[in-house]
Amino acid sequence: MGILVGEIMSKDPVSVEEGDFVTRARQLIRDNQLRGLPILNGEGHVTGIVTDRDMLKIASTRSNVTVSGFSVETPLVTTETDVVEAAKFLLSANYAILPVVRSSEDLRLEGVVSPIDISKKIDPDKLADKKVKETMNTTTKTCGPLDSVTKVWDAMLDFDFTGMPVVDEKSKPLGMITRIDILKTGGARIGKDTKDVMKVEKLMSTPLFSISPEASLRDAVKTMLDREIGRISVVDDGKLVGIIDRYDVIKAIFGEGQ
Repeated sequence: MGILVGEIMSKDPVSVEEGDFVTRARQLIRDNQLRGLPILNGEGHVTGIVTDRDMLKIASTRSNVTVSGFSVETPLVTTETDVVEAAKFLLSANYAILPVVRSSEDLRLEGVVSPIDISKKIDPDKLADKKVKETMNTTTKTCGPLDSVTKVWDAMLDFDFTGMPVVDEKSKPLGMITRIDILKTGGARIGKDTKDVMKVEKLMSTPLFSISPEASLRDAVKTMLDREIGRISVVDDGKLVGIIDRYDVIKAIFGEGQ
């Protein structure tokens, strides 16, 4: 028998109720640096999740909107679900989290399982023969340090990016900007018609962690785990050539054909 979800899940997760305002969900996601929250009904049963991507859609003037309007349905897993099955569920739509319930009949919340939980159980040495270039995403979009946060905000919504590398005019990587960076600083509350223009350089994270496309996937996983980061820029000859994140690593291990 393989590893079960109950062995790796995060217990006592932060959650919201269907009637809670989205501003509360946004604050919880921002303060706890989470990708998503389970949504519970009045009986404490899981009805869906709300994600950091949803929070980018919210302006401060819409404080009377409840989380039920942003609920995303996800597969439900139990503590007895095999981690391989849970990983495939996560990959099926790049879910931020999967709620863990007591059983298929009893939907009370037991915990959540996320890409972070699964990646912590990956044995990096099993990835020594795989190279970063075999797994990395080469189609990721980038932004510049002087781009407006609103532009990045739009791209994150349109393409469902969790983070974007920041590069100069010669494609040299300078840093990274993530959804959490925007939410944490209140950048997502900037209206499209405001005269205030916040620049990416004010929010981006530095230093930038990078890796060579010829490096082993083992080294990429170790860097993510050691640095507690979700993505690494792939750099060749000083230029950005791709990005690799937790979902790419999980797909390399648990994806189709594995």
